[in-house]
Amino acid sequence: MSTTFNLDRQIASAPEAMRGILAAEMPDLDPERPIIFTGIGTSLFAARVAAGWITMLTGGRNRAQAFDAHDMGTWMPVRAEDQVVVISHRGTKIFPTASLARARRAGARTIAIVGQAAPEQAADEVIRTCANETAGTFTVSYLSSLAALARLAAPFDTSPGRDFATAVDALPEAVDRTLRIPGPADAAAKVRDAETLLIVGFGADLQTAQEAALKIKEGAWQWTEGMSPEFALHGTPASFHPGMAAVVIEPEEDDGGRTELLLSVLDRLGIRCVTAGTHPDADLVFVTPHPLLRPVTGIVPLQRLAAELARLRGTDPDSMHGNREPWRSVMTGIRL
Repeated sequence: MSTTFNLDRQIASAPEAMRGILAAEMPDLDPERPIIFTGIGTSLFAARVAAGWITMLTGGRNRAQAFDAHDMGTWMPVRAEDQVVVISHRGTKIFPTASLARARRAGARTIAIVGQAAPEQAADEVIRTCANETAGTFTVSYLSSLAALARLAAPFDTSPGRDFATAVDALPEAVDRTLRIPGPADAAAKVRDAETLLIVGFGADLQTAQEAALKIKEGAWQWTEGMSPEFALHGTPASFHPGMAAVVIEPEEDDGGRTELLLSVLDRLGIRCVTAGTHPDADLVFVTPHPLLRPVTGIVPLQRLAAELARLRGTDPDSMHGNREPWRSVMTGIRL
């Protein structure tokens, strides 16, 4: 019998969690003030997605930024006119907490996006997302944070039809439709034995590639790197070898032919390749209600790929290495 992980149940629960967040009241960001999003790991990828949304929706008039909370919490300058949005599911990590503290000392406006069970946050405004996850490989918290961030970004959509803002409300259904697409068993079988795994995404898909790489490292214990197609073509091919495999997210926008070129390079070097995208011929298919919202639904088949790889490789995405030595001794003593 195939193992069912808590991770599988968590992935399936995402649409309902997102519906609750999208129905909640949200603060308004001031479009005339600088906006900084910050977080660590998964939360950093969500921060980068949000910064991209606001930059694109305003046509560059507000170039929102995203910084690693390690930088924000230590040396990155913060000004009184800034609006600092800190994303942290548990709300207890050292550097997201330090980022809030530094922003408050500078007189900046602070917004904390945290899970429902997180302690009280020293922020001007707090947005609560989802319950604590039952799997060590977090998925719902990422999608929940993206849902909250999409709501924060929606007022910046001043297009005539407000297509982005309208599409935000359709996100839970889009995730649900993506979950109903047949699972990634064939794709997982193709890459399960790869020594290393490369995940590639362009534009709005870059953060999806990097978040997916983290999920596979956490859940399947398979070394994985996420990067853009141009980065993958610059110097990186020196380390390409037939023992690796790749997942390429096919872009909808024009990337100057670089993804197509990379796919040709991978094929000619004998590297197994899986594709992801909105086209029905892709190995991993997702749907999206708006091109800018691809990161929300695009991560779902890759989350499922992480779970399927864990089954095939005999790993545990629920506890990660928490119950195994020497990881247990080494990591349990480290405060993150």
